[in-house]
Amino acid sequence: MLKHPGVFNPKEGVFVQTFGEELESLRAAGLFRSMRLVEGEQSSRIILDGREVLLLCSNNYLGLADHPLLKEAAIRAVERFGVGSGAARLVSGNMELHLRLEERIAAFKGTEAALVFNSGYAANTGIISAIAGRGDLIFSDRLNHASIVDGALLSRAKVIRYSHNDMVALRRLLEENRSTSGRRIIVTDGVFSMDGDLAKLAELVALKGEFGALLMVDDAHGTGVLGEHGRGSAELCGVMDRIDIHMGTLGKALGSFGAYAAASEEIIDYLVNRARSFIFSTSLPPAVLAASIAAFDLVDSPAGADLRKGLAANSTQFKDGLENAGFNTMGSETQIVPVFVGGAEETMEFSRKLLDQGIFVQGIRPPTVPVGSCRLRCTLMATHSQADVDRAVAAIAQVGRQLGVIRGT
Repeated sequence: MLKHPGVFNPKEGVFVQTFGEELESLRAAGLFRSMRLVEGEQSSRIILDGREVLLLCSNNYLGLADHPLLKEAAIRAVERFGVGSGAARLVSGNMELHLRLEERIAAFKGTEAALVFNSGYAANTGIISAIAGRGDLIFSDRLNHASIVDGALLSRAKVIRYSHNDMVALRRLLEENRSTSGRRIIVTDGVFSMDGDLAKLAELVALKGEFGALLMVDDAHGTGVLGEHGRGSAELCGVMDRIDIHMGTLGKALGSFGAYAAASEEIIDYLVNRARSFIFSTSLPPAVLAASIAAFDLVDSPAGADLRKGLAANSTQFKDGLENAGFNTMGSETQIVPVFVGGAEETMEFSRKLLDQGIFVQGIRPPTVPVGSCRLRCTLMATHSQADVDRAVAAIAQVGRQLGVIRGT
């Protein structure tokens, strides 16, 4: 097999580093990544590499990924509609279930229309690169998800990043660019995926109105979880009807797969005609669509309300336990609870020691988070028991003392 010569340096006219050498550099820096095998269903406990562990790093917040109602809906859809959708939706892949799911999403979010995408990444890159272009301005929170960053880069608009949740800084930047003739678009996560804190949506809504901007909120980690009825961070903040584009995912709290944009009929029609990740992708298959519809129905039911209450209780119990033990949970306000460690190697050692005790928590390192801010990203599920939470807190505290992350007692 031919070995790739590496990365070409045109200035020196030589290939300077092979892929293998780059991988060795990642290993030396504690930044090498690999995948572990999960056998069986996604639940609060999983079989990981052949042994049962307590899962504390899944986005399956309500525990719906293996819920009987979703599985039943998916099976029925396969029996009636088959396995695949056959094509992109503008060709021949627009099926009855796509329309039913979009109607369900629009009703759930209180918008005129909705559009389903194949993933959260496809949604953000497709939406942002469609609604913004040369001559436009995108104001993006510095801690926004990578898919937002990439969508903004693809748009070729001018991207102006503001300090995380700093409304004073954002106001100043909007004022400095008030005379811009193009669109002004503010984009933010609703729940920030690595810190677990919330965007200041009420203030963002006020700023977008004052400066004539569009506001897009990525509520991937809030959909189904936050607000009295699980509508997300906008419901929690009381601004559901004042956000121009609601983006959310179907594969986290809703337990299925895919993503959506919910907005005015005009914006959705525009995305159908301009969002390349929608136009040029084979559409989601029937089983996924049916499971997603069932998930929304479940979230809207009394059982869904009970799951949200259980998740909130578990999150509070977990956070309080860690903070009482002396950990820095980085201002988390949700079911995403980071445990600050600092260095990459120490973080991964922390993760390994927890796995030895049967607790599966991923360490988060650059480039996902800045250098020096590595952390364990812990996520709670509604299906964790109180005993599960207590066990996890005790194990994290024990390892934290061993590694000197917190003081021993």
